[in-house]
This record gives sequence, structure tokens and C-alpha cells, in this order.
Amino acid sequence: MCISDCAVRKWVRIFKGEDPRETILRDRKHSGRPLSASVTAHREKVDCMIRANRRVKQKEIANAVGISKERVHHIVTTVLGYRKVSVRWVPRQLTVEMKAQRKDMCTQLLELSTVYINLWLYME
Repeated sequence: MCISDCAVRKWVRIFKGEDPRETILRDRKHSGRPLSASVTAHREKVDCMIRANRRVKQKEIANAVGISKERVHHIVTTVLGYRKVSVRWVPRQLTVEMKAQRKDMCTQLLELSTVYINLWLYME
């Protein structure tokens, strides 16, 4: 009801690559075309285009930069971290400037609300 010792030794030889007749189950280095669509120059161009026009389409970016729509989608969503919200590209995380702006707006609203509450209490 268990695997034989011979089978286990055969598997060890295969995985170590000692038996030339068997297929090595590791990734071998091979020549091929390197991935050039996700280089930093393309990332910067895509980021500049999105910052200039939040409503830009992936097809327009792909035509302007000269890469495929699939690579544009990968760069925009995975590398740069944007997502689509109501036809606009929006960063997934808030930047430092956005956080400061949000804090300022919240403090202003808090001050206004205390003024209105005081007026309302005074009126009663």
C-alpha cells in the first residue's frame, strides 16, 4: 500500500537531473525575445499620459507608446496601481498630497459643523 523504494530513488534521480534519459523537471534557460514592453521608459510614458488625461483609453495609450493593449493593461493595473472608476483612471492608494488635502477638508468641515451646532443651540 505504499510506494516502492525503487520508484522513490528513480524520482530522486529525475528531480536532481542525474539521469540523462529522463526529463528534467526544472525550467531551463532558453534564448528568446526579452520582455521589453514593461521597461521603465514605457511605465513613465503611460503614467504621464494618465496623469495628463484621466479619461484616456488603453487603446490610445497602446498606439501612442507602441506596445500591446495587454501590456498597457498590465502596466496600468499591476505596476502603476490604477483602477477604473466611472471612466477615469484612479490611483489605488492615496498619495501624500491627497492625504493632506483630505485632512484639510475634514478639519474645515469639522470647524464649520461646530459653528453650525453652536448657532443651532443658541437659536433654541
